[in-house]
Amino acid sequence: MWKATAIAQAVAPPIGLRCHACRQQGTFENIGVSDVFLSQPPQIYLGMRRCPNVQCNAAIFVTHSNGRLIESFPAETINFDSTNIPATVVSSLEEAIKCHANQCFTAAAIMVRKTLEELCRDRQATGPNLKERIKALGSKVVLPQDLLAGLDDLRLLGNDAAHIESQEYNKVGREEVEVGIEFTTEVLKAVYQYSALLNRLRSLKKGP
Repeated sequence: MWKATAIAQAVAPPIGLRCHACRQQGTFENIGVSDVFLSQPPQIYLGMRRCPNVQCNAAIFVTHSNGRLIESFPAETINFDSTNIPATVVSSLEEAIKCHANQCFTAAAIMVRKTLEELCRDRQATGPNLKERIKALGSKVVLPQDLLAGLDDLRLLGNDAAHIESQEYNKVGREEVEVGIEFTTEVLKAVYQYSALLNRLRSLKKGP
């Protein structure tokens, strides 16, 4: 158990991290409250920082060792662009990301699977189970074959998180979930965002 003491740093160092609120990467400065020294070696400090984005200014608690971030609360999250993605899909993926940030990796993998369920529902890909719905999705959206094939691997990752029998993965931990979330964001880009970007590009062409 760490014992907090009232020994304050003369200078509370800035800390680089991604804001949990606006998702911007930045250098977080001290907000005028002295850091507290935690007496268990190595030297660890507890303090508060503020997001440098003037439109956000969210406050965050950090533990650090001479400016090297150890942990933050709320936790730093994986960033993704939710532009043009339906709210139900975004909600599921955001929950997966928050679970990952708080080291709840089993829950995160299950929410990755839920994101696939919502994607299939939005694109009206039907079937008796998720495996069949993913197959049906191939006729509803235009995806590179590698991305389409990888959706079944994401389904299995979610299965392994929820069930203990006949597991396909050795474990469901940080790395597995991070790759799963990254792969999911690429799928969502291909389904919802590339066409909008292409339309923007075409709109810049000269008229006939």
